[in-house]
Amino acid sequence: MGNGIAHVSALSGFNTFLMDVNEDCLKRGLDTIDGNLYRQVKKEKISQTEMNTALGKIKSTTDYENLSVCDVIIEAATENQSVKETIFTSMDSICKSDAILATNTSSISITAIAAITSRPEKVIGMHFMNPVPIMKLVEVVRGKMTDDDTTNKILVLSEKMGKRPVECNDSPGFITNRILMPMINEAVYCLMEGVGTKEAIDEIMKLGMAHPMGPLTLADLIGLDVCKDILEVLHQDLGDDKYAPCSLLDKMVHEGSLGRKTGQGFYKY
Repeated sequence: MGNGIAHVSALSGFNTFLMDVNEDCLKRGLDTIDGNLYRQVKKEKISQTEMNTALGKIKSTTDYENLSVCDVIIEAATENQSVKETIFTSMDSICKSDAILATNTSSISITAIAAITSRPEKVIGMHFMNPVPIMKLVEVVRGKMTDDDTTNKILVLSEKMGKRPVECNDSPGFITNRILMPMINEAVYCLMEGVGTKEAIDEIMKLGMAHPMGPLTLADLIGLDVCKDILEVLHQDLGDDKYAPCSLLDKMVHEGSLGRKTGQGFYKY
């Protein structure tokens, strides 16, 4: 998600830092951006000149100090609250006082993340859809302390990045994943209980509900570990057992079958 956000940021004309934990991760991210931009050139979505200009606007770093010049920082780490809070504590201490700190979390409370900073009014959710260069939606999530100025600036920024921002309030899973994850979880139950094959489940949802991909294919794209993490946040924060991850999903994550990123999920890649 981070390299996708950097991709659309740079392509939209913004000077962009891509930050990660080490140089190997940064190289993979930059290689992905290069490959995805080249695909856009081949499909005549952008020109070679636009690709070269975008790549020239991206600098990579592993040092938080480089973020001190940034106006907006979008965190896109793993879906783990303690990891995100550690990152936000570091950003808050280094970034200029008027910088907006955004998170790409898909389920964790914006209000809780904001509470560990000295600027809760400038913390906001900026939940991009995957793959970022293709999907139009940005779910803009206001925490309880997020002010109107921050929200308006992020709505404008999203539009400048070629996205369609839709605003909602802070609640577990927001709107997207509060609706999407129970559907994916129920599809896993249908598979586990032998209601249909994975192909049948996906095809019925594609043809019957006009979804571009079936729920099991989508789960593989998102990452089964991410799906499990989001369901656990929903289960814990809403206190309803209907959000508890299916045991088959638990088993696959435990075995390391996480979807596309590991080459094996519900399908083989």
